[in-house]
Amino acid sequence: MSYSYPIDETWTKEEIIDVVNFFSIVEKAYEQGVKSDDIMMAYTRFKQIVPAKSEEKQLCNSFEKESGYSCYKTVKKAKEQNIGSKVKM
Repeated sequence: MSYSYPIDETWTKEEIIDVVNFFSIVEKAYEQGVKSDDIMMAYTRFKQIVPAKSEEKQLCNSFEKESGYSCYKTVKKAKEQNIGSKVKM
């Protein structure tokens, strides 16, 4: 991994950890697969920290540009899956 995660310096340490966790789960979905409910739990927490759709798009677009992994496509696929099923991008 030779890229950095987009973070906001105004977030608390806990919020930064939770946002990084969401991005790492998106990575894991591409690299080996993740349970859909794990993705949705991480996304729910991410949305508590980043409630504005415009800020979410900005952060996710920045992450996708750096990593090549799409938050949007990962969350969309997780929403379409049955609870507990594995999402592999």
